[in-house]
Amino acid sequence: MAAEFLNLPLSAADPQMARVLAAEEERQAHTLELIASENHVSRAVREAAGSVFTNKYAEGYPSKRYYGGCINMDAVEDAARERACRLFGAEHANVQPHSGSQANTAVLMATLRPGDTILSMDLAHGGHLTHGLKVNFSGALFNIVHYGVDRQTERVDMAEVRRLAREHRPRLIIAGFSAYSRRLDFDAFAEIAREVGAKLMADIAHVAGLVAAGLYPTSIGRADFTTTTTHKTLRGPRGGMILCNSADAALVDKWIFPGTQGGPLMHIVLAKAVAFGEALRPEFKEYQRATLDNARALAEALTARRYRLVSGGTDNHLMLLDLRSVHPDLTGKQAEAWLEQAGVIVNKNMIPFDERKPTLTSGLRLGTPALTTRGMNAQSMVRVAALIDEALASAGDEAVLSRVRGAVRELCGQYPLPH
Repeated sequence: MAAEFLNLPLSAADPQMARVLAAEEERQAHTLELIASENHVSRAVREAAGSVFTNKYAEGYPSKRYYGGCINMDAVEDAARERACRLFGAEHANVQPHSGSQANTAVLMATLRPGDTILSMDLAHGGHLTHGLKVNFSGALFNIVHYGVDRQTERVDMAEVRRLAREHRPRLIIAGFSAYSRRLDFDAFAEIAREVGAKLMADIAHVAGLVAAGLYPTSIGRADFTTTTTHKTLRGPRGGMILCNSADAALVDKWIFPGTQGGPLMHIVLAKAVAFGEALRPEFKEYQRATLDNARALAEALTARRYRLVSGGTDNHLMLLDLRSVHPDLTGKQAEAWLEQAGVIVNKNMIPFDERKPTLTSGLRLGTPALTTRGMNAQSMVRVAALIDEALASAGDEAVLSRVRGAVRELCGQYPLPH
């Protein structure tokens, strides 16, 4: 006889965790989510992610599983792969990576041997920890050479990338970022990679939704491997994916399973399939266009309030705000804390050539995907910029932060979350 608690709702089975869940729902509903790597998924994606597919092991790939009972697992994964390929114009998709980091891990393991050289963007200039941070496996196993942004323009200097590639002859070049507000020239990266005999991996985790909508340059047909997360601008569940040519499909698949992962998270693969289906709808392109419009509007509104933005603005969904331009003594850490008190959620971020430690930083990273999902527009961004400015100018005054928090709740009430 099954234990009675197995049929209880969360509120009855575990009231403590039910309260935490309710608190998080409340927090998301009444705060402005400006972290560039976060978004709010649809009801359908949430339903898929919380489905009975979480019960099933499905090691292997469709029609080649190590467990029985996978007929529906195969149908879902096949659909996810087909939709991903159609969405991005790719020949092959592996939708099993648990995260973008694990997608990157598989590509690095597939193309390199310990000690090989990688040329990638410096984390302090906008790169990602899996692109060669010393305390990450990528920096521990491989020889890392970093390119950065030009000190004057704060944009990637492709002539410098070519010079470094010729000097160090990397086996792999990574074109990708976690905090860079301009477009990357994937054609130029591909040309350099061919010149020095390197493979090219494009990490489009941040801009995948923009790429899918045709509003940002695509790496497909340029890079040997394209990796991405499936959340952020793509607005799916938290997870990863690899896109590549059919000739490299077996190699990529081998390094996801059994190379770096066991059983895939089939409830998340189901949610990925649902999200890819949403991204194939005409409304998705309109959403991505609005995300770009909102980013430009927010950038202009902050600039009008005398804040300096790294590189002078944005070509995508995110921007880096240099706090020193208005508040020289304010660190990113303190600014993040004050803004959270005011109901505005951001993350501290180093800016290029930052003299402060990564734990403090001189900047903030801001992004518009989540606010755009709520239906906010360019006029809303002007209001958001004013609220950010008021909170940062408060010097931590709790009365001011409380007043801003009330205005934030009012604004959130006008634009409810998907439910």
